[in-house]
Amino acid sequence: MSLISANTGKYLSPNDDINNVFTNIGNISLTVTNYGTIGNGFVNFPSQPSCQYPINSGIEHLFLGGLWVGGVKNGQTYVTTAAVDVTTGNRNVGFEFTNAPGSGILHRSNLQTSPFFRPDAISAQDFVTDFFDTNLTVNGTVIQEHEPLGIKVLLETYAYDLNFANSFVILNYKIVNIGYKGNTDPIDSIYIGLWADAVVRNTNITPPGGTSFFNKGANGFIDTLRMAYEYDYSGDPGFTDSYLGQALLGVSPRPDNELVNNRTHYTIWQFRNSTDPVYFSPTVDNDVTLRGGRYQKLQGYLTINPPTMIDTVRINQLRHSPSNRSTLLSYGPMANSDGQRLQLNYANDTINIVYAIVCAKKKGTDPQTLDTDFQKEDLYVNLGWAQRSYDNGYKLPSPPDAPITRAEIEDKKVTLWWSKNSEKSVDPISGLEDFEGYKIYRTKPQAQLELNTDLEQQLDIIADFDSINNIGNNTGFGFIKLSEPMMFDGDTNKYWYKFEFPNQLNGFMYVYTVTAYDKGDEEQGLGPLESSKLGNSKRIVVGTPANNNADAEVGVYPNPYYGNAIWDGTGNKREVLRKIYFFNLPSNCEISIWTLSGDLVDRFEHNAETYNASDLEWFNTYSDGTQKFAGGEHAWDLISKDEQAVASGLYFFTVKDHKSGEIKRGKFLIVK
Repeated sequence: MSLISANTGKYLSPNDDINNVFTNIGNISLTVTNYGTIGNGFVNFPSQPSCQYPINSGIEHLFLGGLWVGGVKNGQTYVTTAAVDVTTGNRNVGFEFTNAPGSGILHRSNLQTSPFFRPDAISAQDFVTDFFDTNLTVNGTVIQEHEPLGIKVLLETYAYDLNFANSFVILNYKIVNIGYKGNTDPIDSIYIGLWADAVVRNTNITPPGGTSFFNKGANGFIDTLRMAYEYDYSGDPGFTDSYLGQALLGVSPRPDNELVNNRTHYTIWQFRNSTDPVYFSPTVDNDVTLRGGRYQKLQGYLTINPPTMIDTVRINQLRHSPSNRSTLLSYGPMANSDGQRLQLNYANDTINIVYAIVCAKKKGTDPQTLDTDFQKEDLYVNLGWAQRSYDNGYKLPSPPDAPITRAEIEDKKVTLWWSKNSEKSVDPISGLEDFEGYKIYRTKPQAQLELNTDLEQQLDIIADFDSINNIGNNTGFGFIKLSEPMMFDGDTNKYWYKFEFPNQLNGFMYVYTVTAYDKGDEEQGLGPLESSKLGNSKRIVVGTPANNNADAEVGVYPNPYYGNAIWDGTGNKREVLRKIYFFNLPSNCEISIWTLSGDLVDRFEHNAETYNASDLEWFNTYSDGTQKFAGGEHAWDLISKDEQAVASGLYFFTVKDHKSGEIKRGKFLIVK
C-alpha cells in the first residue's frame, strides 16, 4: 500500500499520520480522511491545507465537511454523520464514522511517471479507503449520542492533473449494510447527504480563528446543476475572488428516466444556532414534532412545523447576506429502477453516490459582493468537466504525458532538460498516438506574485515547438533537440531536449515548466490538449552554485539592504517576510553573523545538497517546499537566534568551510 503524508504530500514514513492525506496533483488541495470527513478544521494550520485553491495560494474554502447517511431500520430512524457543527476539527459528538485499526489510505495514479502508478487507477491521484459506523468508541473515547445504522462506506476520490480538469475533486461513496450486533435487518427510506461548513478566506491575510473569520461568506444553490456554493462576501476584499461548490454528480441505483434533480435536496442553517426560527442547527437524529432533526434536514426541510423548504426568495437572500452557515446537499429517498423505495439489504446491496468539490476564480472585475452568472462562468465550466468525467465512467480526453523534466541552475542562468516520453502517449478515448509538440513556460520573478495568485495563470509562454506535419506552426524541433541524449549522475533518464534561460535575476524565485500537447480530436470537438502546467513545474531560486575554491569571495546581497526590498513579502507578516542572501558559499559550511561589538546574532549550517530555505517564513508563504537552490546561496530572514527582528546597523559575518576549515569574513549594512 503506497501512502502520502498529510503534512508534506510526499512519501510516508512509518511514523507519519496515515489517516488523512490531501490532494496535490492539480490546482486544489483537499484533505481526505479515512473516518468520513473532508477538510481538516484547520487543526494543522498552516502546514496542511483544508481545501486550498489555487494550490499553495493560502486561500482556504472549507473548514470541515463529511458524509451523512439516514434511514429507518427495524422501525427506528437513525442518521450517521461524519461531522456536524463543531468549533474544532477534532472528533466528538457527531463524528460517528471510524476507520479500521491499522488501516490507511491507498494512493494510486494512472500516470506512468508517478511512483504510485497502478493499472487500476482512475485518475492522476486516487485516494481509496473505507470506514464504518459500527464502533461506539474511538481511541478509547465514547462517541456520544451515537446509534449505529450498521453500515460500511468505501470512498474513492479522484483528482486530475489536466489543465481543463484540475479544479475539482470527485468523491465516490459506496455504502453497504453490514449489520450491527447481529441485527441484519434491511435499511429503508434512505437519504444520503454531503454536509459542509464552507469558509472562503485568504489565510495569508487573515489566519483562521474567531467568529469574525467564519461569518463573512454568502451562499447559493443552483437546482439545475445540483450545486451548492459559497463565496467570500466581505472577509478579505480583493484577495478571495473564488467559489467553493459542492455538487451531486449522480447516484446508483435510481429510477429509470427520472432526473437526479427530482430527489435532490438543499438545506442550510446558521452554524450551531438553536434559536433561529428557520435556519436552526439540528441536534438530534429524528424530530418530527417540532422543527426537525438531521433526518428531516436530509429530506430538505428547513422546518417541520410548519413544513418549510428552500425557495427562490430565500436563496437570493443567502446569496447577498454574509454569515457562518452549514449546508447539506442530499438525495433521497433512494429508489430502485422501477421507482419503488429502495431497501439496503444485508451484505448484498450497494448504494453509490458521487459528489464533487469544485473551485473556480470569479470571472471579471465586478465587486466581490456581487454573485452573477458571468462571475460563475468558470465555476460552471469546472463543474461541467466533473460531470463529464462521471458520465464517461471517469474517463476524460487526455493530453500526452508530461515530459520528464530536469532543471540545472547557474549564476544568472537556468537550463531545462527533458525526455521524449510524451511522444509515445496514447489518448484513452481515441486510442491514437497523437503527440504534436512542446510548450515552455516561465513566471515573472515570484516576488511579484500576489497573495491570491493562481500559479497556472502566472505562467507565461516562452516558446512553442511542434512537429512538421501541416498542423500548427510546423517549427520542428531543431532548435531544442540534441543529437545524442544527455545523462546526469544518479539519474537514469535520457534527456533529448534542452532550453536555456539566460539573464535571470539572482535571488528571485521563478517557476519553469515544459508541457506536451496533442493534435486535438475533431470527433470529440476538442482542440489540442496540453499536459499539466503544474505537474512537472520547477520552482527555482536563481543564484550561484556551491563554490569550494579557496579564492572565491563570499558575499551578501542586497548590500546595503534597505527595508522593503523588492522581493520582500507584504501583509500582516511583513516583518518576518524579509530576506538577504549569502552567495558563493562552500558546499558545506557554517555561517555566523555578529554585531560590531562582537555579539553573536545568529548562526546556521549550510548544506548545498539539502538546503531549500523551508525554515524561512517567506518560502512557507510564497512557495510549496519544492523550491530548488543553486547550492552556493543561503537566505537569512533578518531574525536573530533569539527570534527578534534585527535593527538597522552594520554587521559582520564569518563563513567556515567544514571541509577545509578555512574561514572567510565579510560585512553588510541593514537600513530599515
